[in-house]
Amino acid sequence: MFERLDQIEARYEELTKALASPEVIQDSSKYQKAAKAHSDITPVVEKYREYKDLKKGIAESRAVLADEKDSEMRAYAQEELEKLEGRVVKVEEELRVLLLPKDPNDEKDVVLEIRAGTGGDEATLFAAEIFRMYTRYAETQRWKVEVLSTSESGVRGLKEVIALIEGDRVYSRLKYESGVHRVQRVPQTEQQGRVHTSAVTVAVLPEAEDVDIKIDPKDLRIDTFCSSGPGGQSVNTTYSAVRVTHIPTNTVVSCQDEKSQIKNREKAMRVLRSRLYEIEMQKQQEALAKERKSMVGTGDRSEKIRTYNFPQNRVTDHRIGLTIHQLQEVIDGKLQPIVEALVTHFEAEKLKGESGGVM
Repeated sequence: MFERLDQIEARYEELTKALASPEVIQDSSKYQKAAKAHSDITPVVEKYREYKDLKKGIAESRAVLADEKDSEMRAYAQEELEKLEGRVVKVEEELRVLLLPKDPNDEKDVVLEIRAGTGGDEATLFAAEIFRMYTRYAETQRWKVEVLSTSESGVRGLKEVIALIEGDRVYSRLKYESGVHRVQRVPQTEQQGRVHTSAVTVAVLPEAEDVDIKIDPKDLRIDTFCSSGPGGQSVNTTYSAVRVTHIPTNTVVSCQDEKSQIKNREKAMRVLRSRLYEIEMQKQQEALAKERKSMVGTGDRSEKIRTYNFPQNRVTDHRIGLTIHQLQEVIDGKLQPIVEALVTHFEAEKLKGESGGVM
């Protein structure tokens, strides 16, 4: 591991010099490439340098203990040594995590799809709350949320919503949110105060670019139709809504939120590319060894991943056994404790599986 870290640090020094050279500065393409590579390895180098400083401090403290006769100085050196040794173990573990193979999708924006499941109107109301939860979380991360398509219920809930979330490393934070989210509470329509269980499905898809997924125009069937819902006369009389069908996979995407047919088509194609990209990823994942499938399973939409229990004021993530008794805060978008716990857990799982390769 340390030989690899030395190589990374040497590469970091090379890139630092390159970024200051006139030849690279004058070539925007070269500069961007070098800056991206430099940025990617900076966290590893900074952590490795912290590790080396800690090891140096440990050696100095041990030298004091070996040579110093003054009891007060020895006690100070012993205390410092214990503190440094505790920290160096943690930093070494952090370095192992930083050296894990990166998910190539972590830097991508995402297409977020939320659909009401079992539970009728109550499920659509909860779908709207879940979407609001992610929107508020996105605000705390300074991400941009753009609604691509919605379908409302009669009680002002959401049967379905599809949105694009753009920002810094969005997929890396939201990729563990895919699955079935279950709610347990007394619905507004319940007369006898009984707790009902409803569910919504959440899918987080990395947004695919043209370079990620090639779509042959011959494989598409594009239909136009009149939009329905709020928006005035033009919505119901203009053929602005678009339905795109990818014939080989029978994947269908509809978009009607914009008044322009061209804009609706652009949005529908963004969603279609991301869905086809997910299909390709699933094919690759199914070909992996069984021990790696256990991690892939976190994205299975048939899994019940989380329960929001209103009477008990708790949110439980069933994959990692995490329970938080601050349900309203979570619904209000304070997802960071759950997101951090999930990232830490699955990085640890990956570390177990890859420990032989990392060393």
